[in-house]
Amino acid sequence: MIVKIRTVPLSIEKLQALICRTPPIHSKSPIMNENLSKRLSGYKGETYLDYPLSFLSEKDYYILHDLRLHDSTHYFQLDSFVISTNFIMILEVKNIAGKIYFDPIFHQLIRTLDGKETVFEDPIVQISRQELQLKKWLRKNQFPEIPILSHVVFTHPKALLRTSPENLDLHQKVIHRNFLSTRFTQIEKEYPEERISLKDIKRMIKLLKKQHTPLDKPILEQYGIHYDELLKGVFCPTCHHLPMERAYGTWYCPQCKNKVKDAHIAAVKDYFLLCGPEITNKKLRDFLQISSPYLASRLLRSMNLPSDGTTKNRIYYLSSEREFEK
Repeated sequence: MIVKIRTVPLSIEKLQALICRTPPIHSKSPIMNENLSKRLSGYKGETYLDYPLSFLSEKDYYILHDLRLHDSTHYFQLDSFVISTNFIMILEVKNIAGKIYFDPIFHQLIRTLDGKETVFEDPIVQISRQELQLKKWLRKNQFPEIPILSHVVFTHPKALLRTSPENLDLHQKVIHRNFLSTRFTQIEKEYPEERISLKDIKRMIKLLKKQHTPLDKPILEQYGIHYDELLKGVFCPTCHHLPMERAYGTWYCPQCKNKVKDAHIAAVKDYFLLCGPEITNKKLRDFLQISSPYLASRLLRSMNLPSDGTTKNRIYYLSSEREFEK
């Protein structure tokens, strides 16, 4: 049973908004596009787990995707987390194509693709660290001891895995996604005893969701881009022209002649992604390129955003669900 679904990471949403709101000729465009491509590939690889995980019994397994927790000292990220009464499984996803060589001497991953070698962090070291951090988190929250297992799952169909002869037990930790459901069947036989109750599992799920803390870095600061460099206004959802014009209670595109009543919602979401979780009437007017404070006030109220302060100094906030009501 999936108890925490996988959603598009906030880092991807922020990058997409930033690329959309900066001129294509911006000096940071190449690195932003490269980083977005890598993150989209990683996210796509994580979605490839959905099919093999769908073979697990819904009544026996509880699945949480994309968790970021604090172990009292450091944060740690888990791509997918599977709980049963007998064991816990951490799944670290790698969506990498090419010849993949695990170097057991220097603990690194070497990918060869089109004659070019690229070095990555050893995922075995990574999941071992995650196991230790998870054990620390479980102890801190007073859960009974339960076996914690971890696997690196390669999801790209063109990943060819290799290692040295002395490292042949690697297959116990590293698998292709197609073998995942079979691996769970094997583990069920290796761990037949119940180690944790359903009551504890439900408490664990509740705490995992509550303590999940998405990574939320200020993206303008991350790429050294100033607010004044952003493209302002409302994009046309049909032809992507910028800016749309406000007339007679709707947004009008001078290029394709399209009329959209709520086209401003996507622009306000861009503002929150790029500039932080607060907005005022004045800031909205600047970002949407409108002059009327009365119009800005109506638009903000129509989105049912949480707010506080007096009418003149009212501050509106992004909802925790990162969505707006229309």
